[in-house]
Amino acid sequence: MNEALFKYILRIGDTNLILGQRLSEWTGHGPFLEEDLALTNITLDITGAAKSLLEYAALVEGKGRTEDDLAFLRNDRQFFNVQITELPNGDYARTIARQVLLDCFDFYFYQELSKSKDETLAGIAQKSLKEVTYHLRHTSAWLERFGDGTEESHNKVQLALNELWQYTNELFEMNEDDELLIKEGIAVDLNLVKTKWEKHISELVEKSTLTIPQNVFMQTGSRKGIHTEYLAFILAEMQALPRMYPDAKW
Repeated sequence: MNEALFKYILRIGDTNLILGQRLSEWTGHGPFLEEDLALTNITLDITGAAKSLLEYAALVEGKGRTEDDLAFLRNDRQFFNVQITELPNGDYARTIARQVLLDCFDFYFYQELSKSKDETLAGIAQKSLKEVTYHLRHTSAWLERFGDGTEESHNKVQLALNELWQYTNELFEMNEDDELLIKEGIAVDLNLVKTKWEKHISELVEKSTLTIPQNVFMQTGSRKGIHTEYLAFILAEMQALPRMYPDAKW
């Protein structure tokens, strides 16, 4: 069961790590100062969760690796983040559309994970839930503002939803690790999360005068370490310094 737990924690940690790295690209480039700071704070929360999760994953693995080793010394096929997190930010409407889809997922996911029999995972989830409650409120307000704003803002955010929707089903995929850990009361049954997520997103999208794409081919592969071409570029930038100076102390 240790191997399944390690992979499970790693998957959640990787998703947070890569999303945090992507969002950090907005730092200093937000549409105005207050929003620049808001998104930077969201990024810090997500990256903080990644650190806690990868630290715990390293402990569960028991092979002497640290959270830094897991973050900086693996290649793209050894990462298990969902693919939507590695996609380019695009314009601000696209970033918000991606973020609200993920924030909504995290809100219901951490609600369930906070009930886990694994006390460490439950503790991380409880802390993250407090943070993501704010994230979801913030990004939902922006989605409404874009969707029910000008013709240009409406079209941009609708286009973003159309392009991103194909990656959403991957959030809810489960494998044998999930099945084992669900039986032990550790992991989250993502079918429960999906039902709540679909209802919430449908209501939010309708309120924003937008439409959910229909008959979309859904992407898959991250559970097996299969990714878009963008992940390797993210890792090349993120890992360059630690790989160049592996013994450096900060």
